[in-house]
Amino acid sequence: MPGWLDRARQWARTIKRDVIAVWLAARDVRTPMAVRILAAAIAAYALSPIDLIPDFIPVLGYLDDLLIVPLGIVAVVKLIPAPLFAEFRAAASQIAAKPVSRLGMLAVILIWLLAVWLTLMLATDWV
Repeated sequence: MPGWLDRARQWARTIKRDVIAVWLAARDVRTPMAVRILAAAIAAYALSPIDLIPDFIPVLGYLDDLLIVPLGIVAVVKLIPAPLFAEFRAAASQIAAKPVSRLGMLAVILIWLLAVWLTLMLATDWV
């Protein structure tokens, strides 16, 4: 296998582990509240089957996943003390099944429904 393919697979495994670590950080009381909110938003977006830009849109559909999730993870990692995040990474490595963020999916659906409702209200001058 080419070296770049091995590196890409390793990067994907690292991102998957870090998404789970961010999810754990969002649920841990030792994480500062503002960082917990950011971590919850990043984890919900990464684990949600609903994307900001749908994947069927050429280039942009995958570009948002390649930018938003890694940049969000970097932000959360920088805001959490290194020893604490190392603990989250170790715990994430032990989790066999990928967690499903039903709450995150619900939040994204509610935001989209609110956006559609507001658009309809503004378009029909009901407000």
